Amino acid sequence: MKFPKKIRTHCPKCNAHTEHKVQKESSGQARSNSWGQRQFKRVKAGYGGQPRPKQKGGPKVSDKAVIVLECTECGKKQVRTGPRTTKLQIGE
Repeated sequence: MKFPKKIRTHCPKCNAHTEHKVQKESSGQARSNSWGQRQFKRVKAGYGGQPRPKQKGGPKVSDKAVIVLECTECGKKQVRTGPRTTKLQIGE
């Protein structure tokens, strides 16, 4: 799906309808030594099955894109969930 580089929307800091730059949020690097991952490794060790039951239902085909809007007036950034799409193109 194509998304414009700039959109006009409400800025909570300016309390006005201003132009915003649009960016796609990139996921950060996973913490391999986080508490949840350490716990998961502990439970997985040894004999036995999975620590959690298998999920019912099929997976979703696509993810909701996370969009970061930056106000051109004050520089305040706000995060919004975009449309559910397989590929998000920002441009035009």
